[in-house]
Amino acid sequence: MRAAGRRRGGRPHGGRPTMKDVAARAGVGLKTVSRVVNGEAGVSTDTERRVQEAITSLGFRRNDSARVLRKGTTASIGMVLEDLADPFYSPLSRAVEEVARAHGALLINGSSAEDPEREQELALALCARRVDGLVIVPASEDHRYLAPEIAAGVATVFVDRPPGRIAADLVLSDNFEGARTGVAHLIAHGHRRIGFIGDRPGIHTAKERLRGYRAAMEEAGLPVADSWVAPGSTDSDRVRADAARMLDGTGGTEPVTAFFSGNNRVTVTLVRVLAAPERRDRPVALVGFDDFELADLLSPPVTVVAQDPADLGRSAAELLFRRLDGADDEPRTVSRPTTLIARGSGEIPPLD
Repeated sequence: MRAAGRRRGGRPHGGRPTMKDVAARAGVGLKTVSRVVNGEAGVSTDTERRVQEAITSLGFRRNDSARVLRKGTTASIGMVLEDLADPFYSPLSRAVEEVARAHGALLINGSSAEDPEREQELALALCARRVDGLVIVPASEDHRYLAPEIAAGVATVFVDRPPGRIAADLVLSDNFEGARTGVAHLIAHGHRRIGFIGDRPGIHTAKERLRGYRAAMEEAGLPVADSWVAPGSTDSDRVRADAARMLDGTGGTEPVTAFFSGNNRVTVTLVRVLAAPERRDRPVALVGFDDFELADLLSPPVTVVAQDPADLGRSAAELLFRRLDGADDEPRTVSRPTTLIARGSGEIPPLD
């Protein structure tokens, strides 16, 4: 038999305190409590103090669900990332959260795990919870599923990669120019045989970075052997195999003297490959796209083309709230610059 006075699940009868309870405790009317709770003017200092004391003593919390029904907005935005655990996305997410907080909004986020179906499931679940806007790092190549939500007023901004088959605001780094600059840096230090190991070729950022690599080689009048280019998964075994093949000259071409890596996961694996005892007598130069933790403390420190993920997140969030504030012009694309950080690994000269 359940204890008297308690509901199933252990909650006491009466549930959460209401504004009526606060009004009764403070000795004021419901309208006065509403004004205090919503930060409206027209309440004396003494009355506001009594209401706040009643709120604190009762543990009252505003019913935002009821507020949503009245106002039609939730003061919340949703964010779908590739992986919340990825160090690249932590500062990006934090920057979005800070802009949201400055606008009095709550950020709700989740990871797509680079799965288009999961991305769609998360985005639509957030829309079902009536978020006011979405920031999406896309995994899908077809975002027409969002068209009804955007038409219904859900502001949507894509970041890091463009949307597929719809027009929407977009913020991304200048991946092409960043890669071109990184490869040109290796060429300037005497390298002529430069290997490229990147992410899966279907990903927009991977394609742009490969395009920048090829552009730098072409501008320098350098040929690119097919065996020097290896897009694919960032799995360490795959990267190790391709790196070993390029270093050994397997496939009938001369060994590479430098690497340009397409992202930080590839770079970390290459650092391990190049640090192996059997490789230490022939140093190989390395420039990586994306900075990573402790890159400056390795031996040699790793030269990188750095994005500013916090800048990407802040720019995306500002575009989003611009839409939420009523901007109705054509979708914008904002391109953010990258920075070459020369630390040592990219300045190693070729031995031959």
